[in-house]
Amino acid sequence: MWWGLICAFFAACAYGVASVMQAIAAKATSGDEDRVDPQLLVRVLRQWKFVAGLALDVIGFVAQVVALRVLPLFVVQAALAGSLAVTAVAARTLGVRLGRREWTAVAVVCAGLALLGMSAESEGSSATGLGFRLVLVGAVVVLGTAGMFAGRASRRIRTPALGLVAGLCFGVVALSGRVLPSLAPLDLLTDPATYTLAAAGAMAMLFYATALQRGSVTTSTAMMVIGETVFPSLIGVLVLGDTTRPGFAAVAAVGFVLAVSAALALARFGEPAPIEPVSAPPG
Repeated sequence: MWWGLICAFFAACAYGVASVMQAIAAKATSGDEDRVDPQLLVRVLRQWKFVAGLALDVIGFVAQVVALRVLPLFVVQAALAGSLAVTAVAARTLGVRLGRREWTAVAVVCAGLALLGMSAESEGSSATGLGFRLVLVGAVVVLGTAGMFAGRASRRIRTPALGLVAGLCFGVVALSGRVLPSLAPLDLLTDPATYTLAAAGAMAMLFYATALQRGSVTTSTAMMVIGETVFPSLIGVLVLGDTTRPGFAAVAAVGFVLAVSAALALARFGEPAPIEPVSAPPG
């Protein structure tokens, strides 16, 4: 179980650093302001910072899948929300200062994840049938449609809606990785969950990059955190049989709330603040 926790924390670190690099690339890339533009991903792939961030995402994703095979979803997803603490610290290298509130939030994230680690029960990959996999396929179609509509919504609705849809897509990625019975190449090629995982991952990156490009970083990142943690965790408990150690349910609940709420407090670090140009002195 402990190596699963190490993988979850490693994934959080990889995602946290990657988000800083990708957000810079997204803001520097032009795009259609009135809709979700799939070509945005093509344009950002021309920037080395986005590609480097994507490489970190791939490494983090492998670690996440390994963690999902031995840990409950609520532990892994809360750990990934904690990547915002990593992002906040990484943003310091770009001149963004952390105040007392931000450092407190980082400490609370760590405390919440520690409580989750103490309460986690080792999990195997729960056996799920074709029906659950078809539900995941349907979820990909629904979320893809919802994301396209969100991209055409008014400015007030667009950013939170895109952030939430991106988070739900990341949640589908986690659920798909959770139900994979094996990582053997032949099993992966014949399992529908592999393809829902890939499709949901691509949509999540597109919708989140669009939200970052157009609106408030705090709003889009906060909604993404909610989407990728709360709903998948509930499905893990209610459908996939995720449990805590005997007598540790309350500890797990407190740890989850602390980790996610503190991550929301750090949502503005989903992208580093732009550096203001320095005006030349008069005269």
